[in-house]
Amino acid sequence: MASTATTRAERETEAWAVLATVPDPEVPALSLCDLGVVREVREVHAALDEAAGLEVVLTPTYSGCPATEVIAESVREAIEQAGLGPVRVTHRLAPAWTTDWISEAGRRKLRDCGIAPPDPLGAQQAADGAPQPIRLRLRPVPCPRCGSIDTERLAAFGSTACKALHRCLACHEPFEHFKPI
Repeated sequence: MASTATTRAERETEAWAVLATVPDPEVPALSLCDLGVVREVREVHAALDEAAGLEVVLTPTYSGCPATEVIAESVREAIEQAGLGPVRVTHRLAPAWTTDWISEAGRRKLRDCGIAPPDPLGAQQAADGAPQPIRLRLRPVPCPRCGSIDTERLAAFGSTACKALHRCLACHEPFEHFKPI
């Protein structure tokens, strides 16, 4: 029985490693794991102690995301090409995805490709953990190229609905900001 558990754990670990290489179709510098949309990987059984495949649980960045089906198909293909299939992809909408789920590596990758990462929303809590009120005044978005906070928003939407277009007034470069949600 221990070998089955070890095999299951190894298979799930291997699946996570494969999923860490699957790029997000809208921001290909990030993997689906960097973005935090892969919530769970588990082995599913057809009968008692008989492996039937893997289930990968995804939470889309928002319920109407046009890339949801492309992402699910990319996950299926990657898992099956790695010899870990069959795979069932399911979507979990609650709790809703948040930019807090973007990994530190994902935030670094966003900056490296010229997109300002979102501030963690969890940082908007008081020291005692109480949520802070929503502020209508926008905080400056640091330029991902030079780090200056002397920036301005040019448009509420960039290449996708989840990004806004900004310009750095120090280095004069335009950049996108991944909006915190």
